Amino acid sequence: MSVIELLSLITLLTGVWYWLDGMSAKEIATKAGSRLCKSHDVYFLDETVVQTRVRLRRNSAGHIVFYREYRFEFTSDGAYRYRGKICLLGKHVVSTEMEAYRQDVERQ
Repeated sequence: MSVIELLSLITLLTGVWYWLDGMSAKEIATKAGSRLCKSHDVYFLDETVVQTRVRLRRNSAGHIVFYREYRFEFTSDGAYRYRGKICLLGKHVVSTEMEAYRQDVERQ
């Protein structure tokens, strides 16, 4: 196996690993968004999240891991869409945010 073939194989395997790691992180963020919306009694729209940022950061153990930010949308009354944010460090949710929203008086 030549050096170029070996580098190509390493590049391909790295790309596949990054893609699989990203899919796993997206699934974690989607579940976190769903749980967050359920706990606030609002609707998690589209049942998905969108990755908006990726960076390398150190975790509490000092290891370099991916820091990812995801956005999602939710509604409280079906009339307005609001945004939320989920941040992951590695495979752990480190923060969540939700825009201020109107509460649906009829649902209470």
